Amino acid sequence: MAAARLPSTDLPRVAEALEMIAPRWSVWVLMTLASQPGPLRYTKLKEHLPWLGDGQLHPRLRALSEAGLVERTAQTRLHVTYGLTARGRDLTPSLTALAGWGDAHLEKNLVLNRVTGKSEPERISAAQNAEDTLAVIGHRHATVLLWTLKARGTTTMAALSAEAMADHSPSAIYSPIRRLIDDGIVSVSRDDVASLQLTAPGQALAPIYRALSAWATVRPLPDAESHPVWGTPRIPAAARSGQWAAHQARKASQAVAVSQPPAPAPVTAWRPGELFSAATTGPSR
Repeated sequence: MAAARLPSTDLPRVAEALEMIAPRWSVWVLMTLASQPGPLRYTKLKEHLPWLGDGQLHPRLRALSEAGLVERTAQTRLHVTYGLTARGRDLTPSLTALAGWGDAHLEKNLVLNRVTGKSEPERISAAQNAEDTLAVIGHRHATVLLWTLKARGTTTMAALSAEAMADHSPSAIYSPIRRLIDDGIVSVSRDDVASLQLTAPGQALAPIYRALSAWATVRPLPDAESHPVWGTPRIPAAARSGQWAAHQARKASQAVAVSQPPAPAPVTAWRPGELFSAATTGPSR
């Protein structure tokens, strides 16, 4: 990754932060612990995530503990609790931003509202929205490419490759940029010369990168509003997520950013106590 020419030195740290939380189920564990008033014993934590086997949950807890986001406390050999560290709690605004973008911009199935008799976008849990957003921006090279496109505005494939991926062969850009195009956050125009730019959903990633930048560089979140790359304010999209309940995950084989019809509900901030509204089964994908 060649970040030296970019107008922000926090890019490598943001990329590392995304790598830290991108593995599947990490967000679910973090959001579950954030929704509780205190640390949980393993058995209690597993009750909130019943679809995860020990072979899935134990590795996630171990990795998040090694990353400094989760604290494991052994009261006795049989009494072990897990809770967020101060660093883990400080990550909450970034998780909220990830969930908000996924709710506003990721494809949803239409389901029948039995009260109104009308079809409407399905309600996806915030943790699933956050995890699906990470699937869009958490793959290799995605962040440096998006960062460079935001800084440059519109650019050619060759110029983008030279600036964002100077340590790789020119052809290495094709796979990650095609994925970003397929996911609807980068567009290509073909006039005299093919050029790339961020779409509206791509521009709307700003709150995510601002929050991650503040967290990764240990700065107050309000300071990120003047971020040199992502500091341009935007009009927030209406939110459609319900409470942080473990509803079924979206069944699309790949998360795709699409334009969604406006929802009547206003934007609401995440409250940690709203992860689970009832005991349900978890994602089925």
